[in-house]
Amino acid sequence: MKILFVCLGNICRSPMAEMIFKELVRKQELEKHFTIASAGISNEEEGKDIYPPAKKILLEKGIPIEKISARKITQSDISYYDYIIVMESYQKDRILKSYEVLSSTKIRSLNAKDVADPWYTGNFYLTYEEIYNGCSNLLEKLKKEL
Repeated sequence: MKILFVCLGNICRSPMAEMIFKELVRKQELEKHFTIASAGISNEEEGKDIYPPAKKILLEKGIPIEKISARKITQSDISYYDYIIVMESYQKDRILKSYEVLSSTKIRSLNAKDVADPWYTGNFYLTYEEIYNGCSNLLEKLKKEL
């Protein structure tokens, strides 16, 4: 199962979700069933690593971190990934307007409400909790499809 997490710039929320989901999958020994990555809908942060405060909260919570290089979602991502998990409804709308998407059901929100953007709120702890809970729920749903 191929999962792509998407936020605005791919330096805070989507890489946090990628690292958290990878750790949840690893703890349940399900790695062989998943391909997990992240991207943004903007290229403004392209090439950058995870934003330092996001990296700090992941380390504090014991989540292993991999170096990323922020990137913008592509049409080939839309085709390749089984599920594209967005942090905000705005991102889903933008993807549907900007790319050819054969099935809009493959694009899903991580949570029922938008995940707070810590770039603007400064509250990386709240964002971590929202993402962790969303990733936990997502994994439980996806395990039923394995």
